[in-house]
Amino acid sequence: MKLLSRSEELVLLAVWNLQDEASCLPIQRKLEEATGKSWSLGSIFDPLDRLERKRLLDSRLTEPTKERGGRSKRVYRLTTLGKRTLQDLRSIQEALWIEALGLDAKPEEP
Repeated sequence: MKLLSRSEELVLLAVWNLQDEASCLPIQRKLEEATGKSWSLGSIFDPLDRLERKRLLDSRLTEPTKERGGRSKRVYRLTTLGKRTLQDLRSIQEALWIEALGLDAKPEEP
C-alpha cells in the first residue's frame, strides 16, 4: 500500500466522489465544500500529478467544445489501485482512532 499526504488523500477522495465529473474545477469546488477552506488550482494540480504517477489515478482529455473555447479538459478517475489504497487508508485510520479514543479497551473483569 502507498502512503499518501493528506492533500493527496483528499484529492483522491474528491475524484472518487465526483466520478465522471472529476476535472480540476469540480475537484476544487468539492474540496472547498468539504473542508471549508480555499484551494488554489496549484494545490490541486500537484497532487493530481503525483497520484497519476503513482498509478492511483488515470486521466484523459475530452473532446474540445465550443463552450470551452475549442479547448479540451482533463478528466480524472480512480484506478483499482487508487480505490484499494483509499480503503486501506480508511482501515488504518479507523484502527488508530479506535485505539486513540480507548474504544478498543476490554472491560476489566471483577
